[in-house]
Amino acid sequence: MSDESSDRPATPPEEAASTTYAPVERASLQALASRFDYRHLLRRALVALAAGLVVGFLLGGWRIGLTAAIVAAIADTMYRARSVSSVPAWRRPSAAERRTEYQLKRLERSGYRTLHARAVPGSDAQIDHLVIGPTGVYAVDSEKWDKRLPVRVQSHRKLFHGPFNQRPRLDEARWEASQASELIGKALGREIQVVPSLAIYGPSIPWRILNVREVDVFSGSMVRKWITKRERSLTSAEIDSIYRAAERVLPPRYPES
Repeated sequence: MSDESSDRPATPPEEAASTTYAPVERASLQALASRFDYRHLLRRALVALAAGLVVGFLLGGWRIGLTAAIVAAIADTMYRARSVSSVPAWRRPSAAERRTEYQLKRLERSGYRTLHARAVPGSDAQIDHLVIGPTGVYAVDSEKWDKRLPVRVQSHRKLFHGPFNQRPRLDEARWEASQASELIGKALGREIQVVPSLAIYGPSIPWRILNVREVDVFSGSMVRKWITKRERSLTSAEIDSIYRAAERVLPPRYPES
């Protein structure tokens, strides 16, 4: 902070009371509709009105229509209460991430430690799960794909979900792991290998574990087996030092305010 800014008063001096009143904006349906926090109320009113008019017209009675409108409003209220969380969407893990977290939590008793939703500095990339344990260091990205579309590979170089080429997703996962390797290795002063992976939930995966473009691809249910079936290569002390370094160099994607 500059010297000039430090000389400024902490709070602006109080201004003399003014006798001029600010105009009050009149409430209108259009104004309410433009406000995000009132849109659900407008939608609820429209749902109730539509239900009341349709039922009242079909059954020929305003009392029945009014009852239908009230029931529709109550149903919409209950639906919103169940489907909308008070936690901002950008702070909540996806369903795929939660399923992977559950699996990884069960590895803690075996000496594994995990960091979830870690940012790669200088980018918008996120490592969903960074796992450090006796068998090594792993970057796991959890994906929920449409189960109606098949998953297939070509020559171990191309991954498709239906007609969609997933090369950008593979390249992103490989890049995230390489950045983690570089940052953690630099902090510790030695080489650290972080193995990239893609854990897919939804469609059937016609193989157990397949390396595509240097990224291990497998069904989300295979996460624990993929990690624990490798040879042990790290001691408890090494796991702790890598974990602490990763905490420093890979900040939380969504830090608590």
